[in-house]
Amino acid sequence: MTMLKPHASHWGFFDAVVEGGRVVGVRPFGPDPFPGSLIESVPDVVHAPCRIDRPYIRKGWLEGRRRGAMRGGEPFVPVSWDRVTRLLAEETRRIRTEHGPTAIYGGSYGWSSAGRFHHAKTQLQRFLGLGGGFTSSIHAYSYATGQALMPHVVGTAEILLGRITDWEAIARNARLMLCFGGLAAKNGLVLSGGMGRHDYLPLMRKARAAGVRLVSISPYRGDTEADLGAEWVPIRPGTDAAMMLAMAHALLAEGREDRAFLATRCVGWERLRAYILGETDGTPKTPAWAAPITGVPAETIRRLALDCADTPNMLTAAWSLQRADYGEQPWWMLVALAAMLGTIGRPGQGVGFGYGSTNGMGTPRRELPAVSSPVARNPVPLTIPVARITEMLERPGEVLQFNGRDITLPDIRMIWWAGGNPFHHHQDLNRLLRAWSRPETIVVQEPWWTAVARHADIVLPATTTLERNDIAFSSRDRFVRAMHQAIPPQAQARNDHDMLADIAEELGYRDRFTEQRDEAAWLRHLYERWRQVCAGMGFEAPSFDRFWEEGHVEAPEPPPEEAYTQFADFAADPEEHPLDTPSGKVEIFSETIASFGYDDCPGHPVWIPPREWLGAEKAARFPLHLLSYQPATRLHGQLDPGRVAAADKIQGREPVLMHPEDAAARGLVEGQVVRVFNDRGACLGGLRLDAGLLRGVVTMATGAWFDPQEPGVPGSLCVHGNPNVLTPDVGTSRLGQGPSAQSCLVEVERWDGPLPPVRAHLPPPIEEPA
Repeated sequence: MTMLKPHASHWGFFDAVVEGGRVVGVRPFGPDPFPGSLIESVPDVVHAPCRIDRPYIRKGWLEGRRRGAMRGGEPFVPVSWDRVTRLLAEETRRIRTEHGPTAIYGGSYGWSSAGRFHHAKTQLQRFLGLGGGFTSSIHAYSYATGQALMPHVVGTAEILLGRITDWEAIARNARLMLCFGGLAAKNGLVLSGGMGRHDYLPLMRKARAAGVRLVSISPYRGDTEADLGAEWVPIRPGTDAAMMLAMAHALLAEGREDRAFLATRCVGWERLRAYILGETDGTPKTPAWAAPITGVPAETIRRLALDCADTPNMLTAAWSLQRADYGEQPWWMLVALAAMLGTIGRPGQGVGFGYGSTNGMGTPRRELPAVSSPVARNPVPLTIPVARITEMLERPGEVLQFNGRDITLPDIRMIWWAGGNPFHHHQDLNRLLRAWSRPETIVVQEPWWTAVARHADIVLPATTTLERNDIAFSSRDRFVRAMHQAIPPQAQARNDHDMLADIAEELGYRDRFTEQRDEAAWLRHLYERWRQVCAGMGFEAPSFDRFWEEGHVEAPEPPPEEAYTQFADFAADPEEHPLDTPSGKVEIFSETIASFGYDDCPGHPVWIPPREWLGAEKAARFPLHLLSYQPATRLHGQLDPGRVAAADKIQGREPVLMHPEDAAARGLVEGQVVRVFNDRGACLGGLRLDAGLLRGVVTMATGAWFDPQEPGVPGSLCVHGNPNVLTPDVGTSRLGQGPSAQSCLVEVERWDGPLPPVRAHLPPPIEEPA
C-alpha cells in the first residue's frame, strides 16, 4: 500500500512516498514553482548504510583514555539505551560538580531539522540550561562578522537577517543592482526552516524583466545565472573593499556624493572622506590605485560608480564576502557607499545583504510570529563567538577579545553536540582535531556516522525528521507545514526530546524539561500559541486539527502596493524614526568601534590587505586562491550520501573547479584526481575546468564528509575532498571574530598514487562486547 505523508525540509516541502515502512520516493509540494532536485536524495539518506543503529561508546573512553585521547581512530562498542542513559547522567553530574557548569560546552550549531519542536539545538540547550547551565556560542558561521558589525553601523542586524527591501520594490524602483559576490542560483535551493515556494529565481527574473540591470562582481561568472543577463566584473577574491573605496573616490572626484543625506542622516563622513582622498595616509583611493589590487580596470570602477550616481540602484553583497580576512570592511564600506549615493530608505533602493545567499531574502511577505519551542534560561552567561571553538579548547584561562569584550576562555571538559557537525563548518580541521583531544567526554546525537559522530566518545542514534511529527516554519516564507511521521524510527533511533527526557529523569528534572507534554501535546501547544498571536496581528489561522489534516497553512501575500523598503521611515524622518545607533544615524565612523582600539578594525571602513590573497608573499608558494562555496547538490553536509551529490562527484571525490589555462600550466586535464594542498593540510578532488573563473582562482564546495586517510591522525590526507582541511582558522578581526575561510591560498597537483577508498559513508569499526 502506497501512502503520501506531508513533510518539509530546509530544501523545500514535499510529500514522502511510503511503501512497506520505507520511504521510496518524494513528490514536490504543489504550489512550489521551482522545487529543485535536492528532495530526490531523501530516500537515500533516510535508509543509508551510515545510519547509526544503536548507542555506541568509544572503546578507549570505556577503558579510561579520555582527556588527551586522539579521537577518530578507535572502534566503537555498542551499549544499551539504559546503560548509556545512566552513564551520561553520571558524567554530566560529575563534570558539573568537579569543574562547574562552564566546563560543559553545548555546541549544537547547525541547521538540523526544519521542524521547530524537534529542533536539536533548542532541545539540547533547554536540557542543559534546566540542568544548571553551560557555555554557549553566539552568532552564525554564515554571517557572524556582519552580526557583530551592523548593529554598530545601522543599529540592527536585520539588514542581513530580517525583512530586507523586497524584490517587488526593487523591480518597481531600481534600474541598477550591483551584486558583490553575485546572485548564485544554487543558494536559493535552501532556506532554514523550509519553504513552500522557491521564489528566489522567479523574483530575480521578474526584476530583470522589469528593466533592472544586474552587475555581478565576483571571481566566478557562474555566481549569477546566465539567463539573468548580468554584466560580469571579475575581481580578485578579498579585494572588494578596495574597489568600493575607489568607487567612492570616483564619486567625490565628480562631486556626485549626496551631501544632504550625509549631513543629516550620517555621522563620521568627514573622517572617511579624508581617508578616501588620502589626507590621512597619503594614499588617495583612486580607481587607478584599486585596479592593480582588484584586477578590475580603473575605467570599469569609475564607470560603475557614475552609473550608480545616475541610476536608481540597490547595492548588495553576498554573505560570503564577510567570511574572509577583515570581512567587516567590504560590508561597512558598502553601507558607506549607499550613504554617499543617498539611496538608503528610498523605495526599492539602498543596501542589503544576502540577496544571493538563501531563498526568502527579499521575498514579499507579511510579518508573522514564529512557531518555536520554548527555551530555558541559561544560568551561565559565558558565550564565545561561534567560530572560535578551537581557540577555546586550546587556550583555557586566556583572554579572547571580541566586540569590545574580554572573554576569559573556559576549561571545557565536556562537549555535547546535536544537530550539527563542526567537522563540516569549521576551518583548519587538522588544528580542530588536535584541540578535540582536550575534553574528557564528547557526546553526539546524530542520525548518521558523520565526522563529528566518528570523533565522539558517546554516540546517541537520533531519528530523522521522517521518523517523527513536527511543524516547519521560516520567517522568510509564507507557509507553515505539517510534518507527518512517515516511517517508524529506524533500528534503535530515538527522538532528541525523548532521549534527553530520560537523562533529565536520572538527574531529577524530567517534568521541568517535558512540562508533562508528549510530542502530540507539544505540537498542539506550539501551534495554538502561534495561532493566537497571529489573530492579534490580523491573520486568522485555521485550527490545529484542520492544519494537521490539510498539511499546511498559507499566509496571504501582501499586495504589490505594499512593497517593502528597509529604512524608509528613517530616511523620511530621522528624528522621528532614528536608528538604534548611539547617534541615531548611519555610523560611517563609529566612535564605539574606535574606542575598542582594534588595529584590525578601526573606526571607519578601510583597505587592509588580507593575510592570504593573490597579492600576498605567500602566493609565491601557493599561487591559487581557493574559494569554498555552498554546494548545489546538498545542504552543507546534509544529503552527501544521496544520489544528487554522488552524481556530481568525480571518481568519488568533490569537484575542484579551475580555469583551463591554470590547469594546462600544471599539466592537468578534466576528470583527473588532483591533490589540493597548503601548509595546513591536503585533500583530493576531481578536476573540472571552467573558463568562467578568474585566472588564479580555484573553487570547491563544502560538505563532502571529512574522510582522513588515517583516521585520528592530524594532517592526514582527506581522500573525499573536504576543503576545510585547507582553510585558515583565524578570526576576521577582534571585532567580529567570524570565520575567514575565503582567504585561503593553495596549490594543486596531479595525484599519481593509487586512489584511496572513500569510507565516509560507511560505519566506523565496531567491536561487539565479549
